[in-house]
Amino acid sequence: MKSINIFLAFLLLLTACKENNSQSQTTPPESTESEVQFFGSSFDPEGASSTQELAMAFDQLQSADSLKVSFTGKVTDVCQMKGCWMKVSLDGEEEMRVTFKDYGFFVPKDITGREVVLQGTGFIEEISVEDQRHYAKDGGASEEEIARITSPKVTYSFVADGVLLND
Repeated sequence: MKSINIFLAFLLLLTACKENNSQSQTTPPESTESEVQFFGSSFDPEGASSTQELAMAFDQLQSADSLKVSFTGKVTDVCQMKGCWMKVSLDGEEEMRVTFKDYGFFVPKDITGREVVLQGTGFIEEISVEDQRHYAKDGGASEEEIARITSPKVTYSFVADGVLLND
């Protein structure tokens, strides 16, 4: 009798889990003129800063500071190995390296030149020669270009919690 009760409890638990999963699924949003795709956490892109505003905010940062922000920018490069980082133009001259929180998501490798909205944390960091060479290799740089990297570089960096890509 005890084993039948255990079996029934297990069956009830299994059924409850299935009902819970079906309730948590959402219906797809209605189709709009331009489809959007989120990578990582979704967020409200309303009020996102421009790259020029972000560049001015970065100018005010000290080396130990960080800036929680969302902004819109143009992708200039993407990791061609698996989409695990990208570069975004700040003001036409400066680029910012973007990685993804806890490497929990990646972006498509073919989005160079596209506009994205990012949400996350920006900061200033010094990238070692080894890391620069690694990023250059992932970006498809030639051996000659990689060999020219000989000193650390201070750069703007951003860890994105979420990325919105307009289709």
